[in-house]
Amino acid sequence: MSNALLTDWDGAFGLPPFAQITDADFAPAFEAALAEGRAAVAAIAGNPEAPDFANTIEALEQADRLLDRVAGVFYNLVGADSNPAREALSRDLAPKLSAYSSEITSNKALFARIEAVWEERDALDLSAEQQRVLMLYRRMFQRAGAGLDGAYSERMAAVKSRLATLGTAFTQNLLADERDWFMPLEDLAGLPDFVIDTAAAAAKERGLDGHVVTLNRSLIVPFLQYSTRRDLREKAYEAWGARGANGGETDNRAIAAETLALRGERASLLGYENFASYKLETEMAKTPQAVRELLMRVWEPARKTALADAEAMAAMLQADGYAGPLQPWDWRFYAEKRRHALHDFDEAALKPYLSLDAMIAAAFDVAGRLFRLEFTPLDVPLYHADARAWEVSRDGQHIAVFIGDYFARPSKRSGAWMSNFRSQHKLGGTQRPIVVNVCNFAKGDPALLSWDDARTLFHEFGHALHGMLSDVSYGFISGTSVARDFVELPSQLFEHWLEVPEVIETHARHWQTGEVMPEALRDKLKSAATWDQGFATVEFVASALVDLEFHDGAPPADPMQKQAEVLESIGMPQAIRMRHATPHFAHVFAGDGYSSGYYSYMWSEVMDADAFAAFEEAGDAFDPALAAKLEVLLSSGGSEEAEALYTAFRGQMPGVEALLKGRGLVEA
Repeated sequence: MSNALLTDWDGAFGLPPFAQITDADFAPAFEAALAEGRAAVAAIAGNPEAPDFANTIEALEQADRLLDRVAGVFYNLVGADSNPAREALSRDLAPKLSAYSSEITSNKALFARIEAVWEERDALDLSAEQQRVLMLYRRMFQRAGAGLDGAYSERMAAVKSRLATLGTAFTQNLLADERDWFMPLEDLAGLPDFVIDTAAAAAKERGLDGHVVTLNRSLIVPFLQYSTRRDLREKAYEAWGARGANGGETDNRAIAAETLALRGERASLLGYENFASYKLETEMAKTPQAVRELLMRVWEPARKTALADAEAMAAMLQADGYAGPLQPWDWRFYAEKRRHALHDFDEAALKPYLSLDAMIAAAFDVAGRLFRLEFTPLDVPLYHADARAWEVSRDGQHIAVFIGDYFARPSKRSGAWMSNFRSQHKLGGTQRPIVVNVCNFAKGDPALLSWDDARTLFHEFGHALHGMLSDVSYGFISGTSVARDFVELPSQLFEHWLEVPEVIETHARHWQTGEVMPEALRDKLKSAATWDQGFATVEFVASALVDLEFHDGAPPADPMQKQAEVLESIGMPQAIRMRHATPHFAHVFAGDGYSSGYYSYMWSEVMDADAFAAFEEAGDAFDPALAAKLEVLLSSGGSEEAEALYTAFRGQMPGVEALLKGRGLVEA
């Protein structure tokens, strides 16, 4: 039988033939793709013709087309719908793919050709985009160790292979802990109907009667907000915080230690003082000190606000008859009670106006008004019954396919993300993207979102727009292929449109009556917009600082001890913990995408606060001229330096003041 992954995908819009793909197809498809890639690279490196941009750089761009296609399907499924067969293959593939990458970047003949093209670049009549791509390829090879020889080159390959294996193990351990833990609920005291319904659905999904709490954020957070059973809140919170640190085969602490040691060695082999210096060199921040200065600028006012909030909530705890200090499992409960008391705002009253379908429609509407995009539902086979797809078009022209996969399930890793089944490029024929948003919302009938869930949906759709609107020639720089501390700008910026009054008036309607969200409720939402930002900022900045200190200096032998030392040194409030403790800090340890880079959400927030201010200054959240400039930023991918793209949009780089005001940490 033919392998569906290796045949031409001639269905609608070139979508993967999900209905024909089996798990048994993946291993031979990867073997074929790696063989094809190796043959292509060998042909480029051994080409007797003089090196030029077309026969070297453009040829490299096209060498891995089959591998990109197969990997695009496989790794999206591993994240969104894993199973034992996929997890086993993922473990097997990690060192193989790392070895393949090392073979390419350590190929001396290939690197010599790239260097030759680089030396002749001024005489080659290259476009600005081609010059950029050439520079990025050369830099990638240099930073991968192309200049290393002999034992140093071999050690670099071994280090990268081991890191790939460790990242896969970290991810699978975390998924196992999240999948296996649940707490039956005998006492539903304090829980609003939407939490009770979600807990019942979670039990049913596991083949159980009654209600359960799981480690899915969309369930455990509202449980912590509303449950009056302090003992159950503690049990659930501690399980949530213990992911990856439960001992046994799924414990991630030794993996984190070895990962940090190998990253330090990798940086040393390349001549860098430490891994943070290596990693940040190509980001907007450039240096660890620049990151530290930003984070500490935000830390002090956030900590001050959080400590004042903690004092007020500790008094509420004691008034309820509990001795002792406010604990982390108390924070969300008393913060919610305090928000209700001070702002007469109840999250449960908001949810009926935030159905999932309405929020999807809102995101589509904003994209339509800003960029003239239209979204048409597609009836096509996808990889899971919960996923759905739309064709994205403009003026009758196909732009992309967008897939939304919104509900939590045991086979899906936690969090929310955007990815591609296929990215955009024009080289060798125009290819439009297939973009997917994956979330972990609680399933319901209908699915009702919290305000935080709705922001998450808008956030990930901002990433999706970055991928869908991409308009460059080379896949190497398309879509979200930008500096890590710039990639969060489009997503965080798009969140602002959720708060635009006309968007709320149009889409935030009661799921049963169709009634518009009452103005009084909107006013309460607005007045509570910066509620608990001391807590949110402290838990984030603490994680970002721990990440930075892990990598800016000698690798710690005991990451948990280092984590504790960092938190003590900054005066971490006792009742708040890091958003992501080391054993479940997937941003940092599931791969090195955000290693030394978790700060990037805040770096981008400095820009997104300033960027949306441009629309506010124009007096129109859908100002056509600004929308056109924003589309240039989104469509340009990595074709220019991030700072140049932002400055072209806004005129200058912003300061941190807009962020502090937006979070309510200083007087507006």
